[in-house]
Amino acid sequence: MIIAIDGPAASGKGTLGKKLAAHYGLRHLDTGLLYRAVAKRVMDAGRRADDVAAAVAAAKTLDPAAFDEAALKTPAVGEAASVVSAIAEVRAALVTLQRDFAAKPPGAVLDGRDIGTVICPDADVKIYVTATPEVRARRRAAEYRANGRDITDAGVLADILKRDERDRNRAAAPLKQAPDAHLLDTTHLDIDAAIRAAIDIVEATRAGRGRD
Repeated sequence: MIIAIDGPAASGKGTLGKKLAAHYGLRHLDTGLLYRAVAKRVMDAGRRADDVAAAVAAAKTLDPAAFDEAALKTPAVGEAASVVSAIAEVRAALVTLQRDFAAKPPGAVLDGRDIGTVICPDADVKIYVTATPEVRARRRAAEYRANGRDITDAGVLADILKRDERDRNRAAAPLKQAPDAHLLDTTHLDIDAAIRAAIDIVEATRAGRGRD
């Protein structure tokens, strides 16, 4: 079984992806980390995030098993990742890696921004997770502060709005809900309620398809 989860920044798709993977005994890939890893490599090399050659070279040599998730989840890397992810050549370089991950038994949960539309258009279950920008900003700011970073909700909101605009309007694999994806709005849901809602979506979809 392949479950595709898409949605904007800080919508909760990463947490849902991990929880669903654990619940169903599937592998999990946070595809946003791929773009963050590319961005960090470019930054570490002293290059601009929109340096196509540097970004493509980084994308072709990624090893997800070696990712330092804490180092990748900083505001600066997140902003650079949004720029890197708009580069068509970078997205193309990472397509095979993501599809190969999804194809290996027993299946996988992938979360990102183009999983249901580009990476796994034939996924068994597609969920589009969203929440209001203000709620997403509060969640992301709380996450940063929990990690010892001094940051304001207003600053995070401005960053999220900018990333939403860039993600939805880029030419390469823009963020959008797949026509057959189930919408899950987590604005008024805590994590436990969101997980229950996601499991309900998966179960309803499997029941409709004869529980593949």
